[in-house]
Amino acid sequence: MTINYSTWKEDILFKRYPQNIDDITQQFMREYSLETPLLEHRLVASWKEVVPAAEQYTESVEIRNQTLWVKISSPALRNDLLMQRTGLTQLLNNKVGANIINDIRII
Repeated sequence: MTINYSTWKEDILFKRYPQNIDDITQQFMREYSLETPLLEHRLVASWKEVVPAAEQYTESVEIRNQTLWVKISSPALRNDLLMQRTGLTQLLNNKVGANIINDIRII
């Protein structure tokens, strides 16, 4: 069911279309293209949780074109993380509950 936002106040005030608040929030975020940026932010924030050993060596983490770019200052850690890219990609996507990134580039 779609909500007509021009009359949504009336619909909600008079309870014409009772819905779960979670459903309304998800629909609003999808229609205004806010869902993907929010999930990307959550994925970047979860980097430190998924790879806690890399926290002190991580200089920057960002997503560009469905690729997570991570700048690591330690060459040894960078090499270890490069070998675990596929597993890290799956862990991070599972953490946010969506397929946000396809690859990880560690520089």
